[in-house]
Amino acid sequence: MMEWIFDLGHIHEVARKCWIEAGAKKIFAFHGNMGAGKTTFIHALCDEKNVSSTVGSPTFSIINEYTYPEGKIFHIDLYRLRDEEEAIRAGVEDCLYSGDVCLVEWPERAPGIFPEDAVHVYMDTLSPDTRKIIIK
Repeated sequence: MMEWIFDLGHIHEVARKCWIEAGAKKIFAFHGNMGAGKTTFIHALCDEKNVSSTVGSPTFSIINEYTYPEGKIFHIDLYRLRDEEEAIRAGVEDCLYSGDVCLVEWPERAPGIFPEDAVHVYMDTLSPDTRKIIIK
């Protein structure tokens, strides 16, 4: 388990450390209230992997696919989905078991489809500019 408290000015430094700590792990489930900074942190994670395309929220598309020098990253937002069945129909499970990196917001909408070794990232807002991240 890792924990960081940081201001937004240091978000890229924390994102870099997150990748190092994760090692070979590829599935990340981001938990946190609306506005906790999940999408912002995922953007920083993508920056650290040198993603070549524009990183944006997949709230309406559900799945965004980005490329980086080592392959693909799927950025998935389950907020609008009701359950695991809907996530499966949307292709989320295919992404999770593709072997590519998956960064998933709102995983509690479909907890049963995640592999056992998924990294769970818990985000909390401590102030308008300060966040706490716990990685399990």
